[in-house]
Amino acid sequence: MSRDPRDIIIKPVVSEKSYGAMEVGVFTFVVAPDANKIQIRQAIEAIYPDVKVEKVNTLNRIGKKVRSRRVRTLAKRPDTKRAIVTLKAGTIDIFGS
Repeated sequence: MSRDPRDIIIKPVVSEKSYGAMEVGVFTFVVAPDANKIQIRQAIEAIYPDVKVEKVNTLNRIGKKVRSRRVRTLAKRPDTKRAIVTLKAGTIDIFGS
């Protein structure tokens, strides 16, 4: 059963560090926690047809524990999985699509 590529690639990461890496063809995305590198590669190439992916690196980020100021409760930010995608050819316009 194949999944929709938009279910695998959730959103691009827009930070100062990832924005600087975009100039050399490296893009960062928040992806589904159960997605593997092959699925991520296929999803990127399906969403952006003029792009060829060279390699995909993944990392799991554990959510931080946060404390409320007024109510003495402890909460946790959600865990996320990120994919760092290096492109062989093409570019991705994350702000236009």
